[in-house]
Amino acid sequence: MKQWYILHTLSGAEERAKSNLESRVKVYNFGELIEKVVIPKEQVTEVKLGKKKVLERKFFPGYILVYMEMNDDSWLFVKQTPGITTFIGPRRKPTPISQAEVDKILSKAEESKAKPLPKVSFRKGESVRVIEGAFINFNGVVDDIFPEKGKIRVNVSIFGRTTPVELEFWQVENI
Repeated sequence: MKQWYILHTLSGAEERAKSNLESRVKVYNFGELIEKVVIPKEQVTEVKLGKKKVLERKFFPGYILVYMEMNDDSWLFVKQTPGITTFIGPRRKPTPISQAEVDKILSKAEESKAKPLPKVSFRKGESVRVIEGAFINFNGVVDDIFPEKGKIRVNVSIFGRTTPVELEFWQVENI
């Protein structure tokens, strides 16, 4: 019976470990035992030099998911793959994760493709500078954050009066 397992890899080498495992599965005909190898990623937006970019970020750096049938041969096969250090779980008994957990991770990745999350995080009371839009070069204080909308409310001083302004995350930067 196939189940999902978590593999620990060298940090930053997830892509290489995934590629190594997939190519070994093809070469050694392990396709019936090892079906899928997934690196959970999300889409994030980042502003550099005034340009908005969409990047990929790993949910769990240093870890990949594998859907496989666990037996002594498949366990050893995966363990001997370059870039993979170990299974998550007790030493000789990797612990599977539930399909519901995997579905939650994968659905979060799909949601981020439709609406990428901002890479920058803000906190209430933090000082920021507006870098784009009608209030460019104004400084303000974060009043409220709306991560689901990708927006932030900033209190900006205009002619000596504090005015709340709602902006998109990419329109402001931390000071």
